[in-house]
Amino acid sequence: MATLFTRIVNGEIPCHKVAEDDRFLAFLDIMPLRKGHVLVIPKTEVDYIFDMEDELLGDMMVFAKGVAKKVKTAFPCKKVGVTVIGLEVPHAHIHLVPMDAMNDMNFSREKLQLTQEELAEIARTIREA
Repeated sequence: MATLFTRIVNGEIPCHKVAEDDRFLAFLDIMPLRKGHVLVIPKTEVDYIFDMEDELLGDMMVFAKGVAKKVKTAFPCKKVGVTVIGLEVPHAHIHLVPMDAMNDMNFSREKLQLTQEELAEIARTIREA
């Protein structure tokens, strides 16, 4: 059975896309820590990020770097934090989170509750950055 993220890649489940190429997809986390929280995934279904081929992993980080620059422009912050947790969905992914303090990357804190309209506007802002 395809993962949730593979279903997003295949267009079976909608997402708020911020960037895409032939191998990677970046879209908004629907339960973000902060506005501008983006997930970057390979379109190929791989559970564990360190099981990815070296070239694909390196290219994914370069793709994520471009997305992070857009996030930082769209949502000014000190840095865009990067983390890999990957237990909730068995599909490798990178979290990019605008951060001004260490607690901005605390995944145990309460997530934002944003409307579809707010998420669409955030995605548009990042795409246009």
